Amino acid sequence: MARPKIKDVARLAGVSEKTVSNVINDYAHVSDRTRRAVRDAIEELGYKVNLAGRHLRQGRTGIIALVIPELDVPYFAELARHVIREAERRSLTVLIHQTAGDRDHELAALTGFGSSFVDGVILSPLALAADDLRDRAGAPPTVLIGELLEEGADHVAIDNEKAAREATEHLLGMGRRSILVIGGRDDAAPGTAEARTRGYRAALTEAGIAHDPAALLPVTSFRMPDGAEAVTRVLSEGVRPDALLCLNDQLALGALRALHEHGVRVPEEVAVIGFDDVEAGRYSVPTLSTVAPDKAAVARVAVALLQRRMDEAAGSTAADASSADVRSPQDLVVAHRLVLRESTEGAAGSRPAGARPAPA
Repeated sequence: MARPKIKDVARLAGVSEKTVSNVINDYAHVSDRTRRAVRDAIEELGYKVNLAGRHLRQGRTGIIALVIPELDVPYFAELARHVIREAERRSLTVLIHQTAGDRDHELAALTGFGSSFVDGVILSPLALAADDLRDRAGAPPTVLIGELLEEGADHVAIDNEKAAREATEHLLGMGRRSILVIGGRDDAAPGTAEARTRGYRAALTEAGIAHDPAALLPVTSFRMPDGAEAVTRVLSEGVRPDALLCLNDQLALGALRALHEHGVRVPEEVAVIGFDDVEAGRYSVPTLSTVAPDKAAVARVAVALLQRRMDEAAGSTAADASSADVRSPQDLVVAHRLVLRESTEGAAGSRPAGARPAPA
């Protein structure tokens, strides 16, 4: 039997070949009824998209790069899974590149690795400056995830400052007043840690509590040993906090271990909140309260925005790339929520009255 073609799908679904193409590419402005009819026809005929031919006709490779600092950090691993899944829905292949936070590696990603190998880039930068994002003529479309470095860049993230403020407000609402920030950075530079520290300070100011710079505990990296070392250091110095705001879950898990080794009860003596809602925090003892970004939404929005930019770069006339405001840089915020577990609430069922997830 001959391999079914797009015209066969169009004939069976009773639509044009252009409409079938729009459904395959998940473009907007196709009715749900038409979309279902096309997908039913695709399934019935066993139609397979000829990706190589399609990308060749479009002058593309069909490959996008996901550029992240470290592959073995759980947040990035979980995010990569969502990006790959979303890209597959759009018939795109994902190349994952690790930068280790090195500026040269990040700059190479901005230029598409010096070739036309990738059609677009999703980048989580650590070492880049705002100037690096300017004058990128000929470079592939790029969407930043994480903190915004340049007002003129496409960007997708949660509101990190707001999220940290909500987490700190929850600790203050528990009556905690000596709150240390593991990974805190007290400067105005752009970056995720800086934004979360600003949120912490804003909550203290709102509560009428003076900010003590010594409450910020910078770390070399955001891994479990760094969190454990920071807590061990302050305890050995005689500091006795009643809460820890850890700027990612890896730091928080390390902090939990150090507190346990020093006989400090969590949350009775020290409450602990992390960031990222990685899987390990759901199984730690105690389970970890955390700020949970909608990682699936970050991936979905970033891939959709990148494909829109790639369509524009290729001169696409697709309906979802034709609106007048699409070409201006987009700064898109996705939802987060405060997930309260045993590291702040104690045993299940002991959550204080009125405690609830932060609004998304």
